[in-house]
Amino acid sequence: MSDDAYRESLAHLYQLRRFGAQPGLDVMQGLLEALDHPERRFPSIHVAGSKGKGSVSALTAGILTASGLRTGLFTSPHLQSYRERIQIDRRPIDPGAVVYGIDRVRGLAVSLAGTGRIPRPPTFFEVTTALAFEWFAREQVDVAVIEVGLGGRLDATNVLGSKVGVVTTIELEHTEVLGPTLTDVAREKTGIAHPGMHLVVGETKEEPLREIARVAGIAGAPLWRLDREIHVDHRILSSRGQRLDITTPHRVLAGVDIPLLGNFQARNAALAVAAADLFAATIHRELSEEQIRNGLRSIEWRGRLELAAPRPPLFLDVAHTPESARAVAQSLGELFPFSELDANALLFGCLQGKRFDEMFEPLSLLARTVVLTPIRSDRSADVEELRRSARTRFPRVVVARTAAEGLQLARVATRAEGYTLALGSDYLIGELLNALEGTPVDEPDLSDPAMRGPGQEAPLAAARGRRAR
Repeated sequence: MSDDAYRESLAHLYQLRRFGAQPGLDVMQGLLEALDHPERRFPSIHVAGSKGKGSVSALTAGILTASGLRTGLFTSPHLQSYRERIQIDRRPIDPGAVVYGIDRVRGLAVSLAGTGRIPRPPTFFEVTTALAFEWFAREQVDVAVIEVGLGGRLDATNVLGSKVGVVTTIELEHTEVLGPTLTDVAREKTGIAHPGMHLVVGETKEEPLREIARVAGIAGAPLWRLDREIHVDHRILSSRGQRLDITTPHRVLAGVDIPLLGNFQARNAALAVAAADLFAATIHRELSEEQIRNGLRSIEWRGRLELAAPRPPLFLDVAHTPESARAVAQSLGELFPFSELDANALLFGCLQGKRFDEMFEPLSLLARTVVLTPIRSDRSADVEELRRSARTRFPRVVVARTAAEGLQLARVATRAEGYTLALGSDYLIGELLNALEGTPVDEPDLSDPAMRGPGQEAPLAAARGRRAR
């Protein structure tokens, strides 16, 4: 399998992004029927929510892998490589399997659309989901942890018969699709619930939790809830992680280590332990305390308050909602309780339609300097709009031409006793990782190919391998 074949397959797939998300299950069901229903050939854990669902998925998969189960993991979006989305035991899908899967699904889609068996061509996410399910079935995984893409009820992944589901948190997001209230969003997210499922819930706000309980009750799905059946206590922080106690109806774990920062990751770890325990019970298997500890201790999950450089500290986070910005601000406040605002600097870039005005409010409590950058996407927010909003919150606002340039400017503005925080979008963090480390070997730079034709150099190509100050 040549690099060109991999590049060409992804280039075709990425062109489907311009058609956006298309909620509904008709296309997915048609594709999976034509693939002989791979989703029925492995058990799964289904993870929905507004924030933290990727982290919970990765933590859960880590525990199950440490227990000796061959574990698939499906998440989105990716940061540096498309192959990050589909993994088995932390090993990304092979490029050859990507080419085979895309070609197979493409061929079936053309035939199905031509005969009217599906109402439209599949989207980027639908092709990727079908590819993942087919690969997991072919590789005979013992379990797959599947992260929902958008919503839950009408998401392409909601074709599974999972015995365990997770709803992490509920926020106002994608309101044009999910509805204008927390109750509406909760209803859509909890749409993954079905008879025979046990649901783990991280949301604690009264309004969405009431709707989660209502929908789960109709489906006959019992609940384990954070701060009720599941608890996190006695957190001890360090610069590279935290130690905490986790209590679930199945066990009490004292002094668990996770190499992830932030109060939100402590709570995500508790949800993951609960989900893994519930799944193990469905296959009449008991997880040992050592397996759980090893699984949590070994987690690698990039771009989540990740310490990317030590002096001064550089943190990268994919936060892109006001709620997640507040969570990051709270976590940095825990780590640096006596930090001077003048010593720190922020780097911010986001996509169109994000609530950046509301994000700047908690972020302005961290630093006086913010560097704004466009994102290499045709959906990048207008930097002038960002600047007008930022000027009401930050005394010093700097505009960069690229993410790599913005990182350099933010590092220059950071004093030795301060820190740099980059956040606002998965796209931004992916760009920064590529600028710091270079694009992964043999991985085509196709983070948003709708911006350019085949063969055109990416704007950050010249910055690959460059290190932050």
